[in-house]
Amino acid sequence: MSQEPDHGRGPIFWWRLVDTRIGIIPLPLYPLLVAILALLVAHGTLKPDLTTMIPVLALGAFSCAELGRRLPLLGRIGAPAVFATFLPSFLVHQGWLPHAVTDAVTQFARSSNFLYLFIACIIVGSILGMERRVLIQGLARIFIPLLAGTLVAGAVGMSVGAALGLGALHSLLFIVVPIMGGGIGEGAIPLSIGYALLLHRDQGELFATILPPVMLGSLTAIILAGALYQLGRVRPMLTGRGRLRPAEAVPAAHHPATVGPASIAAAGLTAVTLYLAGTLAQELSGIPAPVAMLLAAVGLTLLRGVSPDLAASSEVVHRFFAVAITFPLLFVIGVAMTPWDTLMAALAPANLATIVATVGAMVATGFVAGRLAGLYPIDAAIVTACHSGQGGTGDVAILSAANRLSLMPFAQIATRIGGATVVTLTLLGLTKLG
Repeated sequence: MSQEPDHGRGPIFWWRLVDTRIGIIPLPLYPLLVAILALLVAHGTLKPDLTTMIPVLALGAFSCAELGRRLPLLGRIGAPAVFATFLPSFLVHQGWLPHAVTDAVTQFARSSNFLYLFIACIIVGSILGMERRVLIQGLARIFIPLLAGTLVAGAVGMSVGAALGLGALHSLLFIVVPIMGGGIGEGAIPLSIGYALLLHRDQGELFATILPPVMLGSLTAIILAGALYQLGRVRPMLTGRGRLRPAEAVPAAHHPATVGPASIAAAGLTAVTLYLAGTLAQELSGIPAPVAMLLAAVGLTLLRGVSPDLAASSEVVHRFFAVAITFPLLFVIGVAMTPWDTLMAALAPANLATIVATVGAMVATGFVAGRLAGLYPIDAAIVTACHSGQGGTGDVAILSAANRLSLMPFAQIATRIGGATVVTLTLLGLTKLG
């Protein structure tokens, strides 16, 4: 008869402490990290290299997320993602985050392409881990709630803006279209350039007007995604928990596969290679790199171009980035890419009401249209909410709040293709009017 080894109470108590985590940080490691990083800041030796930034981002991100998670009610509807993104922005604005940390994180964000590594591993991991049939059916049907949500949100945003004295055309051009434009780099910047040429106004002034609705629209979508997550817990028949269609099987569960360190490394390299291929396609054809990468991954899946081992390993890469990297990425976004002043500038009641009405109409329409299209309504609404997101960063925050990072490929369709379509049609329409 075998006996359990007697480790003693001391080691068991210690192991329980080690297995208690703040995010991914073991509890005994937390004060040690704080002390080490504080000394590095005090001595001016905090460097923006990878080995230093890993603990810096983990400590900042998971601390902010834990604060959001502990809030009554709000902790259940996306507050961890909101806090991980916007609390660092507030701390930078107030000067409460040490300048050495702000400078190192900003330099790291600009030099490392951290966001695109994350998106590459999340998108490629999701798609390569999907069943071919699931992917075909999902892509074919997700455009129904996206199109319906765009049209209804546009009509509601213009109507609410006009009723509050902003004017229908102003509401369309400077609130509704920026929200649905695909973020800052793909939406706000091209819009400001196009508006400057067509409206004969200063681009900097126009960009400052366009940016707040983009950011607040994304924030609204994050909160609504968190609310949809809670609705799914109460009414589980309305959600596929990351699947779009009731007939879908769980991704990557349909084939036996051997997942080991070498195959996981191969899956990560595959994701990065497809991103580089997307970057080359952007240089040669003008197609945005994430869209080209998305199309390449879809093509590989449809043509059965990956083995079961690589597909299962890609799913592991996807899950690792979803669990370990999401909040650190949001922290980077908050510190380096989210100016607090610009966010606060859009808090005029009429602007805020129009933004909330626009995003709310889009999400509600996605819910109803998704159900009519035979999709899980909550998951369809979450993907539609990403059309209101702040580009790839917004997709990460929205899907994190909803605990649905497996929907990233469809979110990228909503953000990239949907955003590019809205921006293009808007500028073409202004050209015709001019």
